[in-house]
Order: sequence, then structure tokens, then C-alpha cells
Amino acid sequence: MYKALKTKTFFAAIGLAATIISTEPASALDKVTYGTNWLAQAEHGGFYQAIADGTYKKYGLDVTIVQGGPNAANQALLISGKLDFYMGSPQQEIDAVKQGIPIVDVAAIFQKDPQVLIAHPDAGVEKFEDLAKLPTLFLSKDGYVTYFEWMKANFPGFKDEQFKPYNFSPTPFLADKQSAQQGYVTSEPYEIEKQAGWKPKVFLIADAGYSPYSTMITTQKSLVDKNPDLVQRFVNASIEGWYNYLYGDNKAANELIKKDNPDMTDGQIAYSIAQIKEHGIIESGDALDKGIGCITDAHYKKFFDEMVQIKLFDADTDYKKAFDTQFACKGVGMSLKK
Repeated sequence: MYKALKTKTFFAAIGLAATIISTEPASALDKVTYGTNWLAQAEHGGFYQAIADGTYKKYGLDVTIVQGGPNAANQALLISGKLDFYMGSPQQEIDAVKQGIPIVDVAAIFQKDPQVLIAHPDAGVEKFEDLAKLPTLFLSKDGYVTYFEWMKANFPGFKDEQFKPYNFSPTPFLADKQSAQQGYVTSEPYEIEKQAGWKPKVFLIADAGYSPYSTMITTQKSLVDKNPDLVQRFVNASIEGWYNYLYGDNKAANELIKKDNPDMTDGQIAYSIAQIKEHGIIESGDALDKGIGCITDAHYKKFFDEMVQIKLFDADTDYKKAFDTQFACKGVGMSLKK
């Protein structure tokens, strides 16, 4: 009788324990925020893909994408600790070094900057150097002090008199056949062709030798020091997201993009993906054999030296504080490419 009572009590205890275990929540995911540099678009697709297909969740992450845009201040939100990661750029991070702000690039999704100059098809512009013949170049203020200064230093004929402010509308360019305007290879040429009914001449400045990375994963140095595992998981999951977006089923990711940015169209998304692939924006250079996101000292130094040449940065700036190579170039996700 006593033995039977002990047995019943034992199994009752097991049953209670099982009930408690079954009602406990699964291991909580680490909440992470990633701020982009513009409104949702295919150029952000891999990050949306990793949400849509559960890759972030597989890595123990609950990721929220915070859109950029005309009035966004996502870099400032990263610096203040209100974002965990940000879609930065080497120029911004080197400038942060100058100011003593400890943020670092931990992966470079775009091996090539997608910046282009766009010309009319009948303007006599057949190669990059021919752009110097045009009397007008519509450029943003940032473009004027970076890649245009680089162009003037490396190609004869470009001069300050060509510069006119770009107001992010193609109308002035379309009205002036002897002009060129800036844009992204993934975006503006598509819209210009739609509006004008003709295919513009497009010149990728990276193919002329301009070498910055773009679409970075940037974070605070303190997060790298305190929680490198979290940084590594976010980098790995984002890289896998990009392989799946480029080579897998990206329909759900594109629906998330259009939900965040209702002005985005399927046609624009398809065009952007095609241009990313055609021009090796993501897969070129070191990324070809070391995987998407690869970031190296040699590539970073090349861009830094270019900016020193045009006096944007001082030669004694410790540019190595702007990036950390320990998280990428490991071939993560390469097996997902089909």
C-alpha cells in the first residue's frame, strides 16, 4: 500500500512537472533593430527576406526593420543606442572616427557602390570619360564633395562649372539633352525610361574605379565588445537572407517591402534585382569566393586613400577604427546559391 502510494505520488509529480514545462514559453528571441538608409526597396531585400522566411528566427533573433527616408535620422538613432544596427557607409564611419564616435562596419553587403551618372542616348556620350564633355551635371551636395571630386582628380575635363544641384527629380535632366544626372543603377534609369520612353546611357562610377563599399551593417563598437555573438548571428542571418532573396523564392519578402513602402512596384523590384546581379553590386571582388558581406582592410584602405587624395580625410585618420573584419568573409550562405 505504501509502495503503491509512493508510485502514484512519483508519477503525479512527473505529470505536474511536464505540465509546468509545457506551459513555459520557448526561449525568447533577441530583439534587434536595423535601420535602413531609405524607404523599403529591393536594395534592402535580403534583410526583409530573412524576416519573411524565418532565417532571423532560426538564429534566435526577432528583427524589426526601421525604414530610412527623407526625414529619417537612423544614423543618429544608432549613435544614441536606439537602433542596434544601421545601413551605413564607409564615408560616414570614417567621418565618425574623426569625431570620436565609436561605430564600426561589420559587413559590406554591396561590394560596389551603385551610384551612376545617366546621360541622354543621343548626347555623344559613349564611355565614362565622355561625360566630361557635357556642360551640365546634376549632382547632390554629397555627390559633389565625394565622387565628383574623385572624378576631377582622376579624369581630365571634369570641372566645377558643370555642377548643378540635383533636386531628386529627373525633369531638369530630361529637358536638357546636354546634361547628365546622378542616380542608382538599380533605380533612376528604370524611372527615366518609363517617363521618357527611351533607354538612357548609364555609367556605373564603380566601374570607372571609384571603390567604396555600400549598404553596410554598422553597429556601435560597444555591442561588438559586449555581445559579439549577437553581432555574428545578425551578420550570418542577413547574409543568408541575401542569398535566399537573390536565388530563392523572394515573393514574401517583396510583399513586406511593398507593405512598408506602398509606392514600390513589382516592375521596379524586378529591375533592381536584375541590375544588382548584372553589375555585380553584391557579388564581385572578395565576395565571389568569401561570400556576400565580405569586408577587407585592403578594400577599405583603397577607398580611404581615394578620399585622402581629394582631401576629404586627413592621411593620419585611423580609418581602421571604422570597421571590423572578424564577422564576415567566412563563406556563410554560399551553399544557398542556386
